[in-house]
Amino acid sequence: MTCPNRDGLIDTRGCIFCSAGGSGDFAVSNQAPAAERNTDTGFQVLDAACGFRLLDIQTQLANGLAFFGGKNVGNTFIAYFQAYTNTYAPVPYLRQVYTQALSSPDICGISIATRPDCLPTDVLALLASLKELFPDKFIWVELGLQSIHEETAVYIRRGYPLSTFEKALAELRALDIPAIVHIILGLPHETSKMQLQTIDYLNKRKIFGIKLQLLHILKDTDLAAEYRAGKINVLEKDAYLRLLIQCLEGLSPEIVVHRVTGDGPKASLLAPDWSRNKRDVLNTLHKLMKEQDSFQGKQFTF
Repeated sequence: MTCPNRDGLIDTRGCIFCSAGGSGDFAVSNQAPAAERNTDTGFQVLDAACGFRLLDIQTQLANGLAFFGGKNVGNTFIAYFQAYTNTYAPVPYLRQVYTQALSSPDICGISIATRPDCLPTDVLALLASLKELFPDKFIWVELGLQSIHEETAVYIRRGYPLSTFEKALAELRALDIPAIVHIILGLPHETSKMQLQTIDYLNKRKIFGIKLQLLHILKDTDLAAEYRAGKINVLEKDAYLRLLIQCLEGLSPEIVVHRVTGDGPKASLLAPDWSRNKRDVLNTLHKLMKEQDSFQGKQFTF
């Protein structure tokens, strides 16, 4: 799928930090092998936008699971519709791809990454119907908020006001569909106080989950141009970990933490260079939290 911030409905440039892969840089390819693109081999979906056949969801899942090799990673998995805006398509197409994923015996649920302004009534009705059709599986919706501050939203070209996020959250709650909210730590021009205000705001909305993402500067983005021009800086590792710990301590213990950092694709990552070693970042975080007797919700007031 594409995104209204790319196809001209809102803008054509995307968010200022978003890569050409639409944040799906680590996903398996959805393209059928060249020899099969014009055949009817298997169950494939014709993508009118790119003009060739895409691999069906079951094949994509099998290819993704193959990455784990012989690792002991459990027997059930979440199908993550990640790149671009994954409710931004006709409902029949959405029904097809979501149903394929939910029908897989290896999949315990699906997580759909989207924008709050891309949850129209017919899409919400589809999600509600799939909940009834697959009562033993779950459906999560991930919303890219990044920040509650309007000046930041304008700078990053988010393309919708905070009221749109609040409306989407209320509509998902009415359907009993859990929402996971993405925020970015280290956005240009945001202070620690501003980022902690975003945490406090989400606490009051009693969201299901949160993904705390480190800001990456990726090649061929507008943010990269500003970074190369010396207009913005990125957080050093120590500063990021201090801010992250503050956010975790201020976060309600009832909110599930789905991510505490991220690692940009090595070939396109410009900065911060220290984020390339994700294991070191996580190990240092654990070490600091133990030393400081720190834990999620330590500073949270019910």
